[in-house]
Amino acid sequence: MAKPEATAKLRHRRILLKLSGEALGGDKGYGIDLRVIQQIADDVAKAASMGAEICLVVGGGNIYRGLNAAEGGIDRARGDYMGMLATVMNALALQTAIERAGKKVRVMSAIPMPTVCESYIRDKALDHLAKGRVVIFAGGTGNPFFTTDTAAALRAAEMGCEALLKATQVDGVYSADPETTPNAHRYDRLTYGDVLKQDLRIMDGAAIALARDNGIPIIVFSIKSQDGLTAVLQGKGSSTTIESGKAA
Repeated sequence: MAKPEATAKLRHRRILLKLSGEALGGDKGYGIDLRVIQQIADDVAKAASMGAEICLVVGGGNIYRGLNAAEGGIDRARGDYMGMLATVMNALALQTAIERAGKKVRVMSAIPMPTVCESYIRDKALDHLAKGRVVIFAGGTGNPFFTTDTAAALRAAEMGCEALLKATQVDGVYSADPETTPNAHRYDRLTYGDVLKQDLRIMDGAAIALARDNGIPIIVFSIKSQDGLTAVLQGKGSSTTIESGKAA
């Protein structure tokens, strides 16, 4: 079967989109802002209609953060499990919004909860993608002490994704915080080594290493701009690409 014409115009066909939980909270940064979720969902649905095969990993920081709980006296492992449950809530909200935008979605959790969503099984996830469904991976890796960034890199490798897209509040990676440093420089390209050596904290070290070892480029872009995902997939708009080789 020939690929859709739109697919040939995409930089990457199968991608994993990493969203922070805070992004779903909108300006408040906590809770679930339905307007923000619908904007993201519409962008995801549009990209899928263009021929992209899309996986999603979403954090839970807008509801609960295990690390913060540990600082408050809750056992770190237990706090992390609580955070994983928060990612399932966010995944279900995204599922509803993307389905409202016209695309079929499956939520798969690393922590089995069959009355709520499917358990993560790699072959089943690959089958969903092959059938044109958006797949949302919830529950992190299913293990404490691992971030959802690491879960995103892991799932991207397992799904054979061509790129990992990290959605942030700014349009790429900067030399300093652009909100406090007006003359901060935005990088067009960086290497995995640059990110680790400069401690740029785009994603945690384990996630960067997983992406590097599996040859998965990381593209950092702004989720705040309308149609930001589709623009990046078509090679438009501002973003920073992290990959092997020499930085530009």
